[in-house]
Amino acid sequence: MIEIDQLVKRYGDFTAVDGISLTARPGEIYGFLGPNGAGKTTTIRILAGLSIPTSGTVRLAGIDVVSRPTEAKSITGYVPDRPFLYEKLTAMELLRFVADLYRRPWKDCQARAEPLLELLGLGPWVDSRIENYSHGMKQKLVLVASLLHDPSILVIDEPMVGLDALAQKQVRVLLREEANRGKTVFLTTHTLSVAEAICDRIAILHRGTIAIEGGADAIKLAAGRAEGLLEDAFLAITYEEEPA
Repeated sequence: MIEIDQLVKRYGDFTAVDGISLTARPGEIYGFLGPNGAGKTTTIRILAGLSIPTSGTVRLAGIDVVSRPTEAKSITGYVPDRPFLYEKLTAMELLRFVADLYRRPWKDCQARAEPLLELLGLGPWVDSRIENYSHGMKQKLVLVASLLHDPSILVIDEPMVGLDALAQKQVRVLLREEANRGKTVFLTTHTLSVAEAICDRIAILHRGTIAIEGGADAIKLAAGRAEGLLEDAFLAITYEEEPA
């Protein structure tokens, strides 16, 4: 569903992403992890059509994100790490606007939105202006908006930022349900316990390249941390070789 082949992104003399290749399959939650500056958000922005690669290809369900950007965006839901919303709108007004952007009938989108809003505890607030929402509420609303058009691919940058414990659990359940429906969920997170709990496969980036890829247990074993947490393996892979 997501195919990345020899992806490179340069900013002047700086190479942010250096030859990444991976495949994330339908029905899979794929974790894309790495320290700050490793190239995660750059890759996410290319997947979402917000940045153009220097070289390499990215295909979403066989659709090239550079040559057919509108088609690629039409099957993708994107959740940025910092939600920026039209705060003078109510939640329902925003969702109607998003439905119009995707050219989807509001009746169909509303039928999908309402149970998601209830699941995430936003039901009582749908007619309130977004400017009165907390950060966590805005994050949940963006997640609902990203699912409104029933995309086959969901790309999420830091899904748990600003969420309390209950909301984090609700989001974990929702993402697993979406994957069980055959969707591809591609996410970045610094909350490694979340990645270990829900991701089917994980890639760990280091200095713009994929240092290791596989299931959480396989990564821990390869890093010599079979009995520890994914966090222990992550630190061993990305930091132990750094100078003191």
